Amino acid sequence: MKTPLLTALGTAFVLASAPLASAHCQIPCGIYADDNVFVTLHKDQETIAKAMQQIKELSKDPAANVNQISRWVTNKEQHAQNVQNVVAQYFLAQRIKINESDKEAYTKKLTMLHQITVYAMKCKQTTDLENAKKLHELIDSFHAAYSGKQKDKSSSTHSHGHGHSHDHKHSNGHSHKH
Repeated sequence: MKTPLLTALGTAFVLASAPLASAHCQIPCGIYADDNVFVTLHKDQETIAKAMQQIKELSKDPAANVNQISRWVTNKEQHAQNVQNVVAQYFLAQRIKINESDKEAYTKKLTMLHQITVYAMKCKQTTDLENAKKLHELIDSFHAAYSGKQKDKSSSTHSHGHGHSHDHKHSNGHSHKH
């Protein structure tokens, strides 16, 4: 006969040893809305751009800043990896449907997702802000294609469809409120 204490300890052990759920769990949980995912992608891109700037600035005196440089490099790479993970685990695995009726739109989305992955990789490899800028532009373009909205190229202030009002600063220096 099991005592309540042994049952509780056994249950706690089983729960503690269970693998943690992935942030993008690949089940229809409804927690991760597309708008939130795009906000996260933009935050990752902004962090990458800031890290690149900090690495360049701190590298003017590398001996004095070696630890901070290392931390910024790690941070930059983690955020670039986050972008790649979202592309693979959220969009490619779950959101872009294999049987989309519009094959041209499907191909365009796949191409953009591949480009986002490549530019995230380039952001890992360099501190070239052009790579971060291109990543930002690709995320915007993909968001427009994904949501079916056309990007307004005539305006420097455009909506990312974040779903709520907040300040958003672009890596090109433009800042505006959504």
